[in-house]
Amino acid sequence: MASLKPVIAQMLALRNPEGVAGMKRFGIFATNALGLSTPQLRQIARTVGRDQQLAEELWQSGIHDARILASLVADPVAISRATMDRWAADFNSWDVCDACSYQLFDCTPWAESKIRKWAKDRREFVRRAAFAMMAGKSVHDKKAPDEVFLAYLPLLEQYAFDDRNFVRKAVNWALRAIGKRNAALCAAAIDSAERIRAQNTAPARWIAADALRELRARQNK
Repeated sequence: MASLKPVIAQMLALRNPEGVAGMKRFGIFATNALGLSTPQLRQIARTVGRDQQLAEELWQSGIHDARILASLVADPVAISRATMDRWAADFNSWDVCDACSYQLFDCTPWAESKIRKWAKDRREFVRRAAFAMMAGKSVHDKKAPDEVFLAYLPLLEQYAFDDRNFVRKAVNWALRAIGKRNAALCAAAIDSAERIRAQNTAPARWIAADALRELRARQNK
């Protein structure tokens, strides 16, 4: 098992104030950030390998970049439901939320239950995590049957009313990801987008218009 101190020391040596300043341009207003790039974090993760204990220690450090690194070294089989809930409760930026949800949580045995639990949660980034997991499963779970993704569509329609930026974008993301899996799901996602548009709220209209533009173009190829 890798030790926390040398990993944190390696990250501190790569500290980049310009990277921290640049985060704001992407809507990331993080405290205690080091400004490391994704390639730098992935390189550290490759060196460390999967290590759930280290991941939890990195998360507890409270360092923004260390929490993204935690998502890269955590073990999707070993991580517990309680740890997932605890990390989700700490989400305060879309990049950490997506790093965990799209490339870790979606691969866990608990993904389905967390999607349905967190979609109901009123916290912006917890709800976003539910839909980011949907998008992740749509891309990464190659063996899942269409029924898994068809069952997500009513949930997307249910929460299309949420006008918070990071929620509506995640609903749109998940809808498009489902539609891109195959022709049958593309048709189903288009039908779902039409039902969302019929809700006639500002977020629903935006979600539907953006998704329909991409999915119809894909369907007509």
